[in-house]
Amino acid sequence: MFQKKRRFSTTRMIAFGFLAGIVLGALLLSLPIATKAGIVTPLEDSFFTATTSICVTGLTTVTTGEHWSFFGQLVILFLIQFGGLGVVTFTTTIFLLLGKRVKLSDRLVIQNAYNIDTLSGLVKLTKKIIKFTLIVEGIGAFCYLFQFVPEFGVIDGVWYSIFHAVSAFCNAGIDLVGSNSFIPYRDNLWINLVTMGLIVLGGIGFPVWWDVFHISKQAVKKEIKVRSMFRRLTLHSKIVITVTVIMIVLGAVITFILEYNNPATIGELSLGKKMLCSLFQSVTTRTAGFATIPQQNFKDATSILYLVWMFIGGSPSGTAGGIKTVTVAVILLSTISIIRGKKDIEIFQRRISDQYLKKGLAVVMVSFVVLMVTTISLSAIQNSSFLDTLYETTSAIGTVGLTRNMTGSLMTAGKIIVMITMYLGRIGPITMALAINASKHQGEKSLPEGKVLIG
Repeated sequence: MFQKKRRFSTTRMIAFGFLAGIVLGALLLSLPIATKAGIVTPLEDSFFTATTSICVTGLTTVTTGEHWSFFGQLVILFLIQFGGLGVVTFTTTIFLLLGKRVKLSDRLVIQNAYNIDTLSGLVKLTKKIIKFTLIVEGIGAFCYLFQFVPEFGVIDGVWYSIFHAVSAFCNAGIDLVGSNSFIPYRDNLWINLVTMGLIVLGGIGFPVWWDVFHISKQAVKKEIKVRSMFRRLTLHSKIVITVTVIMIVLGAVITFILEYNNPATIGELSLGKKMLCSLFQSVTTRTAGFATIPQQNFKDATSILYLVWMFIGGSPSGTAGGIKTVTVAVILLSTISIIRGKKDIEIFQRRISDQYLKKGLAVVMVSFVVLMVTTISLSAIQNSSFLDTLYETTSAIGTVGLTRNMTGSLMTAGKIIVMITMYLGRIGPITMALAINASKHQGEKSLPEGKVLIG
């Protein structure tokens, strides 16, 4: 009974915490002071901007840099940071700043949110997450200074650097450059490398940070050999790093091959620039949302690949969305084990429990159902091609922010559908299902086994 209550309180805290942030953000963005023209932004656009910001998605109905004033941009930045860290981390931080004691019930919430097996050191972990986030974002902002200060001046350059560092690390993809995202920096190696670095660091997840950091310290102290670093990582970190590298490299290679002769994308670029654009596109489709090439210019075959990449997304306990890399890895490994006639799911000389497979399948199925329902609904309302519509909803549920030039043409009903999709994509369809399910379940019973036919 106690565990059920704890689980639902955690999911409700996540669901309603994000919802409260959206409402507050929308109200602030509705104020005349939030726009450069000093006008009241339509409520639908204010809510859409607040939703895309706190859900770290990046789909926008108005141009961020041109429509919103400094106050409005500051509100958006705060929402991005809130959404990137997550309501649990952010709330815990507020408790710490106010000097309030984090009670056992609060620690249980943190434990459930981070999916950690122990209660010890949870507050310390939260502090580490905040500290590391600010350090990485600070380094990213410093790196951006070399481009944005000469281009926009000291004051605007510093603000642009801070904003884009937070947006990239939180995988939000919201920019202040203009209506063309990072297309003006398509050939800029420095901007591409800094942005990709922030996206990957934010997307691999907090647990991997600490694991890599701990192992690296041991290697620096020569307590372990450098060549044995990967072997000493936890199974979770090994899977995350392996799948992340495979997806980035594979996505870049396929993009390079399919788009090599496409004059609308990379066809007319030099070999080096083709490789850079392909790599950036592979990284950004995994929930980041910055674009150096118009998405509608890609071939259908390439866009289908991006649909898969956006749906998978980043890794658990990070700033990215999607069904997550580990989920896909467990399902694929289970399939391989069945084909090979093995009883257990195995990788890196370890066995993965079937309970993780069940959770993974649940996440995939619920996410897929949400994706299909929202795609059908949006198709019924908007007069757009199926690929553009599916790209929009997949981008929304994966909290990516890439669009085939459809977001700006959304009607009011279409905006509502996309907002709901972004919201569900950020908090997780499973979390939402648990949050609204208040029914009490009886103790589990073992029923007689039945037989079915598969395949």
